[in-house]
Amino acid sequence: MADRVHPRDSPPSTAEAAAATATSATKPSQEAPSKPAHPMTENPVPPPPGTYVIQVPKDQIYRYPPPENARRYQNYTRRKPRHSCCCRCLCWTLGLIALLIVLVAVAAGILYLVFRPEAPKYSVDDVAIRDFNLTSSSSISPEFDVTVRANNPNDKIGIYYQKESSVNVYYSDINLCNGVLPTFYQPSNNITVFQMPLKGSNILLTSAVNSALAAEQRQGKVPFRLNLKAPVKIKVGAVKTWTITVKVECDVTVDKLTAQSKIVSKDCHYSMRLW
Repeated sequence: MADRVHPRDSPPSTAEAAAATATSATKPSQEAPSKPAHPMTENPVPPPPGTYVIQVPKDQIYRYPPPENARRYQNYTRRKPRHSCCCRCLCWTLGLIALLIVLVAVAAGILYLVFRPEAPKYSVDDVAIRDFNLTSSSSISPEFDVTVRANNPNDKIGIYYQKESSVNVYYSDINLCNGVLPTFYQPSNNITVFQMPLKGSNILLTSAVNSALAAEQRQGKVPFRLNLKAPVKIKVGAVKTWTITVKVECDVTVDKLTAQSKIVSKDCHYSMRLW
């Protein structure tokens, strides 16, 4: 059976082709001339045997990792970033620290409002001096009997004075004698007066220091400095705190270097170290 040919698909006749050629020759060209094609190489290099050349459009090229790095690429894509976990842990830690600080501040404020704590007060009431010979050029071993008044003005707070305390007496940065405080408990709203025997051993004073002490004794004003350090525990209600260090520095001036010496002036400063 013969195939049918559609008239649109049949080639044009010779008359129609000649008419079309004449029309295109008489009609001016309105389109821009096409660019000349690149000259083809006379002898194209044939591909090696067994090789196929496939031309793929540039916009359809997708990049994939090489086969040897495919597993590493999958591990990197599945792994969660480590810095995010570190940032999260750091934020949690900072938040907990801030919360603890707020809780401690609130608790301290409540305790302050309930107990109204006041710092204890200290003063030197009397100083008796023995074996302080300024006429001899040999070493001396002076003794100081210092009477200290400790005042606890708190209503609901007691003070435990612990061991390992220290008391030193200085003259012009020279340590003349030392000793310790007695261990005792001081209840609230209490004033305790205690005496501390302080002793020095083989203190060698220069002639200049002896001359200065003798001149000050003639004037009736011999200055000394007393440093006191005492570990204490505070009793708040039924709770006893950790050890707190109390420091007292007193500038004391006496009229003479004998057992009958009297205090001319005194000025005490005290502080507390909580840790």
